[in-house]
Amino acid sequence: MKKAEREGHFTDLPGKGKPLKLGQDYMNPEDKQLYKTMKDNNILPRWINLANEIDLMKDDLRRLEGKEKRRKMKDINKKIKEYNYACPASLQRVPLTEEH
Repeated sequence: MKKAEREGHFTDLPGKGKPLKLGQDYMNPEDKQLYKTMKDNNILPRWINLANEIDLMKDDLRRLEGKEKRRKMKDINKKIKEYNYACPASLQRVPLTEEH
């Protein structure tokens, strides 16, 4: 795949750079209405807000050490657990470990 990409086999594909036309049936009708209503009212799903909070918390983690860092990681992991319960399964996150 990468070789074909480098050789330019994908540069002239029809519709390149345009939005996908997924049609009406790519989403569960109940979810579709829910997301449309939320979008029309500028409301984000809870899991998106949680993802943003986690990212901000991770940024803070970089400047911490020792007990402070471990405490912050514990807080982040609680938030990740809450996020994983709320988000689609394909978007779930892995809890932080000492390597982070």
